[in-house]
Amino acid sequence: MIKVEGLRKAFNGREVLKGVSFEVWPGEMVAIIGPSGCGKSTLLKLITGLLEPDEGKITLHSKQIGLVFQGSALLNSLSVRENLALALSEHKLPQGAQDKTIMEGLKLVGLSDYADSFPNQLSGGQQKRTSFARAIVNDPQIVLYDEPTTGLDPVMSTIIEDYMIELENTLHAAGIVVTHQFSTWTRTAHRAILLHDGVVVWEGKPHEALHSTNPYIVQFAKATREGPMLAGKV
Repeated sequence: MIKVEGLRKAFNGREVLKGVSFEVWPGEMVAIIGPSGCGKSTLLKLITGLLEPDEGKITLHSKQIGLVFQGSALLNSLSVRENLALALSEHKLPQGAQDKTIMEGLKLVGLSDYADSFPNQLSGGQQKRTSFARAIVNDPQIVLYDEPTTGLDPVMSTIIEDYMIELENTLHAAGIVVTHQFSTWTRTAHRAILLHDGVVVWEGKPHEALHSTNPYIVQFAKATREGPMLAGKV
């Protein structure tokens, strides 16, 4: 569903991505992990079309894409129902069909009773779940998550991860989650790709990370100072 080939991107002469390649298959969730500044966010912006690559190619085998932003990105002047309606505006559905689709999305994330609430009346976790509902109302074939559990306490992070798993099982869509949170990539992803200094230094199943002989993933997974990442920079 997603094919990334030889991506390169530089800012002010500093190359952030140095030839990154990978694929994501239908129904597969892939985690892009790595330390701050390794190129994770840049990679996601390239995939979503917010940035253009200097070199390389991105192929998305569907135009039905759902995005879950790090900060939820809800419009405070609109109700929850109206925020989701914006995501459906291009489909020009009859009002009844639109309302049904919106309520089905809210039911899936446990927010059926909050359709007429405004974002500033919701908790941080409820705002995040609303952004999930907005991402899935178009029945996407590809779902992209940008640091979905950043800034949340451990309990709420677990709840959000549970929703991600539930959506995977319901939608069977291809997905990418950009994260550095251990529980998120080990619980929600089928495969993880570790970036360091703009290149892929490890790829494998999350449960393999702690038992790998690759020094990069061992250091990252165990969160130790010993290893090749950030050596001489701390």
